[in-house]
Amino acid sequence: MATRSANLLNRYLLGLLIRPLLLSIGVVLLALLLERLLRLFDLVAATDNALDSVLLMLLYLVPHYLGLALPAAFFASIFMVVARLGDDNELDALLASGRSISQTAQPFFAVALVLSLFSFYLYGSLQPYSRYRYHQVSYDAEHAGWNARAQENIFSDAGGGFVLTADQVDATGRGLTRVFIRRLGSQGEEEITTAQSGRLQPSADGKTLLLHLEDGQLVHEDPDRQLLKVMFKQGTFNEDFNPDAPPFRARGESERELTSLELWRGLHQPTPPLPAPQLAGELQARWVRALSFPLLPLLAVPLGMSAKRGRRAPGVIVACLALLALQHGVQFGESLAEAGRAPVIAAVWTPLLVFGGISAWLFFGSLKTPGDNPVTRAVSAIEAMLDGIHLRRPKKSAPHSVTPRSRT
Repeated sequence: MATRSANLLNRYLLGLLIRPLLLSIGVVLLALLLERLLRLFDLVAATDNALDSVLLMLLYLVPHYLGLALPAAFFASIFMVVARLGDDNELDALLASGRSISQTAQPFFAVALVLSLFSFYLYGSLQPYSRYRYHQVSYDAEHAGWNARAQENIFSDAGGGFVLTADQVDATGRGLTRVFIRRLGSQGEEEITTAQSGRLQPSADGKTLLLHLEDGQLVHEDPDRQLLKVMFKQGTFNEDFNPDAPPFRARGESERELTSLELWRGLHQPTPPLPAPQLAGELQARWVRALSFPLLPLLAVPLGMSAKRGRRAPGVIVACLALLALQHGVQFGESLAEAGRAPVIAAVWTPLLVFGGISAWLFFGSLKTPGDNPVTRAVSAIEAMLDGIHLRRPKKSAPHSVTPRSRT
């Protein structure tokens, strides 16, 4: 009977945890992707495959942003669940029934273990491939052939140093008004052409662009840096504007594009493909990030329990600072290790050990008195000190009123 009740409570706590966890991950991912979406549209604005490229790049960015959002979302979910249990007095009922804080936190540690195993795959395999594919799609979008259609007030790169823009463009994208053209020669010489109107006409094979201009002028700079100015009534440019871009590089130029297995194999090769400190620092940093998940409940549970006593804001602040310190500490240690300024193990694993020690200290320190931990005691001490300062502050005396004497 006791085992059945414990299983029911565990399923209940898991149900409370999963919903805010999924919601938090979705909100954070959406916010991060929307921020990047505007830059992606600017990148592929002048290509035919703009929508396809944007969708693909967003898809390949999901693993990267998921790695950033998952720890914060998991911690926030535990904090909200524990705070809700305290607000509804359910936590008091669980403790009164004989269920300890450690037993109550067991479902959170089980989810942390699952997320940790998933993170080994996320950081070690999925992110390296998606990072490479993102750069590949970005490269293809930047080097895609121009569609021979201009956009108002946007510089269109037709290839071969030929760039044009127009103040006004008709609905077809071919009729131009107030045209500006810049062309670079093979020896760095520059040629500027302006015209009142123009019209684009690509050839049938798509390799040649005919640009008919009217009422314009051309300023040409020869290799000797001498300027030549020519006025014309009508003129035609004939340009090769769609050169084939060279293929994208092979995967593995950066250690962040290598899987964890490839990093491990590279470290044990006689001649590593990249410097050994870079490979070791990247591999150890991935392990540290994946192993940080079981430590998050140790920090979230005591801070969530203290929220019932009106300490929710300090707990959130302490948690944000701790997570940021862990993230930046691992990055800093990785940089030190890759630069050869510190041993890899000490530089990368020290932030995790410090974070784990502080989290364990808060968790086990609150087992005897749930809701009471060093953070709440520090906040209470600060409030008492501020109240003492307020009480010792001298009060302003009220002005004396003078009552005039009546004449008899």
